[in-house]
Amino acid sequence: MESEFGSHPKRFGLDQLPAPLDTSKLRSHCDPEQFTFETTAELADLDGTFGQARALAALEFAMRMGGDGYNTYVLGRTGSHKHRLVQDYLKLESANRAPASDWCYINNFKDARKPLAIKLPAGHGIALRDDMANLVAELRESVPATFESEHYRNRVAEINQEFEDRHKAALKELQEAAEAEGMSLVQTPHGFAIAPTRDGKLLKDEEFDKLPEKKKTLAIEAIERMTEQLRKHFQELPGWQKIHRERVKELNREFTEMAVGRLIDQLEKKYREFPEINEYLIAVRQDVLENAADFQPRQEQEYELAGIKTDGSLSRYEVNVMVEHSQRTEAPVVYENNPSVQNLLGIVEHVQQFGALTTDFTMIRAGALHRANGGYLILDADRILTEPYAWSALKRTLFSKEIKIESLGQMLSIVSTVSLEPQPIPLDLKVILIGKRRIYYLLCELDSDFEDLFKVAADFEDVLDRSSENTQSYAQLIATLARREGVLAVSKAAMARIIEHSARLVADSEKLTTKMRDVSDLLREADYWARQRSAEVISDIHVQEAIDAQIKRLDRVRTRVHEEVLRNSILIDTEGAEIGQINGLSVLKVGSFMFGQPSRITATVRIGDGKIIDIERETELGGPIHSKGVLIVSSYLASRYAGETPMSFGASLVFEQSYGGVEGDSASVAETCALLSALARLPIRQTFAVTGSVNQHGKVQVIGGVNEKIEGFFDICAARGLSGEHAVLIPKDNVKHLMLRQDVVDAVAAGSFRIFAIDHIDEAIELLTGTVAGQRDANGEFPPESLNGAVNARLQALAKARRAFGLTERNGKVPD
Repeated sequence: MESEFGSHPKRFGLDQLPAPLDTSKLRSHCDPEQFTFETTAELADLDGTFGQARALAALEFAMRMGGDGYNTYVLGRTGSHKHRLVQDYLKLESANRAPASDWCYINNFKDARKPLAIKLPAGHGIALRDDMANLVAELRESVPATFESEHYRNRVAEINQEFEDRHKAALKELQEAAEAEGMSLVQTPHGFAIAPTRDGKLLKDEEFDKLPEKKKTLAIEAIERMTEQLRKHFQELPGWQKIHRERVKELNREFTEMAVGRLIDQLEKKYREFPEINEYLIAVRQDVLENAADFQPRQEQEYELAGIKTDGSLSRYEVNVMVEHSQRTEAPVVYENNPSVQNLLGIVEHVQQFGALTTDFTMIRAGALHRANGGYLILDADRILTEPYAWSALKRTLFSKEIKIESLGQMLSIVSTVSLEPQPIPLDLKVILIGKRRIYYLLCELDSDFEDLFKVAADFEDVLDRSSENTQSYAQLIATLARREGVLAVSKAAMARIIEHSARLVADSEKLTTKMRDVSDLLREADYWARQRSAEVISDIHVQEAIDAQIKRLDRVRTRVHEEVLRNSILIDTEGAEIGQINGLSVLKVGSFMFGQPSRITATVRIGDGKIIDIERETELGGPIHSKGVLIVSSYLASRYAGETPMSFGASLVFEQSYGGVEGDSASVAETCALLSALARLPIRQTFAVTGSVNQHGKVQVIGGVNEKIEGFFDICAARGLSGEHAVLIPKDNVKHLMLRQDVVDAVAAGSFRIFAIDHIDEAIELLTGTVAGQRDANGEFPPESLNGAVNARLQALAKARRAFGLTERNGKVPD
């Protein structure tokens, strides 16, 4: 019997469907009997790293490669224990390198604003600091004792007496000269003066006035001559006093040298292999000799400001040990979790004293670059990029190969406060940035300096092959994690369940996750449930409890969505058959939780020009990948059914009751089948759901989230009652990704639920409609009783109607 569109297609029943997937394909079980242990307590720790050969080879190359810029960016997924693996490797690598040097800042006696940096072998920085502290302590005792000695006092008395004798002799000579002139040298409250005398007695003013004019004139002339001699004497006196002071100072230097010389000589002998220290000790000796008075006892004031004590100017002899490695036998490995400018480069601290900010070289503090110098510095890429100016400061330091301590205010020239300018310290280290792949690619694209400074990328694997060898090593890795986390031993049945869950986490039955944070969390939570049950080891039951609890904590949204489906607020048919309507499958992600849900997709057709209207795209609810998928569907239909004639139909596609965005092409198989159903006017079984993308040749392609999608449809069907007719169609190439829940596997084993793997649209439409798809014969025609024959006949009828409409429209008539 034929319709206006051709013969009725032949249909087949459910008992004639091709075989669904066997349960062995739905979940790759891990056999506990493959393990030779009963619990992980019997396993040794896994030495080194596992499954990251590429990344570790890159890291090893970068750490051992000389030359500029061979720093490393470690990229990979969050939670893959990159930090721990990198630190473990660097600890082993650092053991092959000599300990880093100590770095100290000392006072610059020539310019105190520019402290000097000294490099010393590991442990010598503390020794120098203690030696200088002991030197100052001894000088504070020996210098005062020296100046209080009788010998010193006698020498000073001799110099003083010599000065006094010279002064007195000069005055005596003036007195004798004055007496010869009939004058006398008189000491007044205002100094010395020349006065006339008679018979050895000073003349009073009235007596002097009574003298004859000649004698008065002679007396005045004599007074002027003697006054000039007196003036000359007192002009020479400051020179004598200067000589006196110089002699006292020289004496002080001589006696200070006696106190200091032996002590500093000992230090110079101890540090004779270090020219910089010997130069420093020479400057210290000179400064002590010139400032011996600083060691004299006096009333000391001690200020406690911001927790810092100061005890006068003697702090200039201290040694500020910035970095010391006295307890280290290997190169340093430093992780800085707060890489601000100050934490990287160091800082010069200030204290407020009498209303002013003061500082000196003893307040210079080391940064992470100082602590890691000579070794390795680990930084988080996202953190250093979000710290103001930290990334620029790091790049500038790596380019200049020296650590220059600057505050942000100095770097940006926004403060004019006078501060210290510490001598830059030469830089010799390897920097390891750890971050996401996206940051790495953005830096490569946007930062022209990045590839000059970070020439090596260590790319961590996201997954491992689930081989027999890797499974055994993975078990050993989990045993190592269990001991590290301090949890109970893990039974071999629990180990098998953890490995199965690891495969589920990467949605691949042939792979295992390297996101060890999730595995560690599962171990801790399984340990919790085991201890709640007073168990001595973690069993597979406890692991399953932990998995179920994780899901339960996060599945509120899934529960609400499924509830709305079951209450028919969201319309999803799981019985019967409908034309142009199909159950597509989608995945929703809420935080870290993913779940699947069915979505009703409908299609309508009419006379048109071959355009398929994607309602999601027209309303700007569809993403670019989804729109691309619809265009591919349109291309497939045109190439298969209208290769030589124009398409004469119009169609609309929509995700019903979708009020958010739709993205991805995993519904393109469903959309194609809905369109074919509408064209052929053949109903689609609503007991089926389908997922998969399609290419222009009708081949079904891999999609993501296959496990969640199957389980989402299964949960709805199970809630309504499984009839044995419910099924899901998935791409054939997705079979290797199946790690379904055990209840789904059990339902398939019982025959109440089925999963079919498809490779082409024809397979999908046959399963969904129960109608043979049909292939073109030698004449290029589809069998009339096939679905493709029905589609072709409908398209021809629509083309005929369109042509008729076009002709009558031009004649101004409407067709019957």
